[in-house]
Amino acid sequence: MHIVMGASGNVGGAVADALLARGEPVTVLTRKPESANIWRDKGALVLQADAEDVASLRAAFRTGRRAFLLNPPADPTGDTDKTERRTIANILAAIDGSGLEKVVAASTYGAQPGENIGDLSTLWTLEQGLKNQPIPAAINRGAYYMTNWTGLVESVRQSGTLLSMFPADTLMPMVSPRDLGEAAAARLVSPLDDVGIAYVEGPHRYTPQEVADAFAAALGQEVALSVAARDEWEGIFKSFGFSDAAARSYTRMTAASLDDGFATPQAPRRGGVSLAQFVSSAIAS
Repeated sequence: MHIVMGASGNVGGAVADALLARGEPVTVLTRKPESANIWRDKGALVLQADAEDVASLRAAFRTGRRAFLLNPPADPTGDTDKTERRTIANILAAIDGSGLEKVVAASTYGAQPGENIGDLSTLWTLEQGLKNQPIPAAINRGAYYMTNWTGLVESVRQSGTLLSMFPADTLMPMVSPRDLGEAAAARLVSPLDDVGIAYVEGPHRYTPQEVADAFAAALGQEVALSVAARDEWEGIFKSFGFSDAAARSYTRMTAASLDDGFATPQAPRRGGVSLAQFVSSAIAS
């Protein structure tokens, strides 16, 4: 049995779908099992578990042999770094004594030690924790999520403008949830010695201008790209409802990603979902 965290979200859901498509038995974890009938209809089992509750996580992990670990994104109205470090500690505590034979964890390009740089440092902490425990651990570092752009669909539709914090010609590694899900599923069913860090991105790298063009094609309207100056970033995050702490962290994470060139590897695992395909599908759904 494969245990999947985060199935109510894009990536965890894609992992569960990919496993079910392979004919693998799947248990999805959710805080609200009464809202998970879609997974029951697909043939998965559903268990209640919460990343804030170590006992519930450990009990769920004990029902399976392998698990996909995804640290849930924290509410940006609070201190995201503090919350996510706590849930990472809970996940690591829950796999201790769980009896799992292998885990696959979602991480990110550019993961690195540090403070107040969002997922770059919190997921690095998860990686280090997994390296320092006995269960074989495969870590998939994902490129920039295509879903980060499609969260702006309604704004783009209404204004005809796509906001970007990256210059128009910045060549960025990007990845769809489906490609992340298939990559994680492949490592969940692979031999126990398939461990360590792998990188996952889409078939090509894209610029923010190409993202605006993909929106224009999918929406059937002109879409202009508006690039925000670096000194505007923190204020923009606050305008989205982020707390001061979260806005500061996301601003520093954005700057580190851009300045490091997204820490792009030379030979990532490449999925098959193009930016145009993903944007078109997301807007149509």
